[in-house]
Amino acid sequence: MSCRDIVDLISDDEAGPVDVKAVKLEPDSVGSTFLQKYNHNQTSEHRKSKTQPRRQESEENKSSNALSAGQSSNSVLEQGQSPVDDTGISSTSSICPAPLCRQFWKAGNYEDGLGSKVTFQNGKNFLHVHPMFLHSNATSHKWVFGAVAELLDNAVDEIQNGATIVIVDKTTNPRDGNPALLFQDDGGGMDPEAMRHCMSFGFSDKKLKSAIGKYGNGFKTSSMRLGADAVVFSRHVNNRTFTQSIGLLSYTFLTQTGLDRIVVPMVDYEFNTSTGTLDKLHDRERFRSNLSLMLQWSPFSSEAELLKQFDDIGSHGTKIIIYNLWFGGDGNTELDFDSDPEDIQINVDIKKKEKSITEQHIANRFHYSLRVYLSILYIRIPESFSIILRGRIVEHHNIANDLKFPEFILYRPHSGGCVEGTVITTIGFLKEAPNVNIHGFCVYHKNRLILVSVFNSKGLLSFNLSYLLM
Repeated sequence: MSCRDIVDLISDDEAGPVDVKAVKLEPDSVGSTFLQKYNHNQTSEHRKSKTQPRRQESEENKSSNALSAGQSSNSVLEQGQSPVDDTGISSTSSICPAPLCRQFWKAGNYEDGLGSKVTFQNGKNFLHVHPMFLHSNATSHKWVFGAVAELLDNAVDEIQNGATIVIVDKTTNPRDGNPALLFQDDGGGMDPEAMRHCMSFGFSDKKLKSAIGKYGNGFKTSSMRLGADAVVFSRHVNNRTFTQSIGLLSYTFLTQTGLDRIVVPMVDYEFNTSTGTLDKLHDRERFRSNLSLMLQWSPFSSEAELLKQFDDIGSHGTKIIIYNLWFGGDGNTELDFDSDPEDIQINVDIKKKEKSITEQHIANRFHYSLRVYLSILYIRIPESFSIILRGRIVEHHNIANDLKFPEFILYRPHSGGCVEGTVITTIGFLKEAPNVNIHGFCVYHKNRLILVSVFNSKGLLSFNLSYLLM
């Protein structure tokens, strides 16, 4: 996307819908799937900027918070001088190092050798978080689809900022040809400060009570549960200030360099309306240091390749690419992209199912089919918003409609003699009963499925789907 295109985007964004002309990418490259499959749709008709100015924290609050990932070098998510010698890093490197251990449940231990000996530029004594926390934090997701749901929640929360679509798809790591996961939405995007908050622990700009996520932890737990590494691209426009930021959260980088603290390379750009160019924010050495790390540990070997990922984002939005996906105990990736070209499935034995009515029921299929799971993930979805999985819209399924003889019961839990709250529960029989021997319950919170317990004659089939603080 040229600088002239950026000027047009800013102007059009203020006037009304934006018609984004995508730049052609090479086949099978990261981002090309989005262009090939979705350029024909009418998502550009909905891309109106509804972003609100983000609340600016005082400098005193920033410096006093030990978990800040701000621009100061004395932060937990260190962004100062590169902690490794980057003199040998080449932007033409063809291999992006893979994690030392490819199985998620065995990847939590490593020895931090180099990190304890490294001196950071302008370093001071401060609290920091060890990289192993990234892994232990992600173990809250026992089920891999629960991690996918967390990333979907962030896109759904962006509906208030004008989001009309979220894409979940397989893409390819151009370094090694291995599969990667793509999440992309056309929400308000993140400015540089919001991007740092996203990469930090405990920061959240979500103030609405209806927001699903509000604890500032979902992105880290979900991305690290799906793969060892994630790169985030976000474009944001506010008051004619046009920024785009790139952040790299890489467990591979941290473990293979033996760091004893979480370091997140990040680069930011701002469009200069007077010169028609993208200006690099921050000082030259810091920018070079962070970019150098990205070119070694991300799927992209040049700054031009990194910036090319913004071509299909439009005037605002966010793209997340998760690569070095985790393997299961059988030596294959946990996620199966081959069994169904329009679905993402889990490599588990349950897929070897009997051809009975019960086994074919949605209460069983959501175990291994992401398409089925996403269809019941939310009680309701606005008509203006679509979830697209591998090129096809996910059809919403209200499980309450599967019941016959439904009854609605007011549930009033009591604790210590006080009523804690009330909720209307819907109960009934499955329409296929008694031929389908399934019973159980689903719990939704803030429109989001958080618990499913399903039973049949063989006993309990399902359990807590995902980690979500209520």
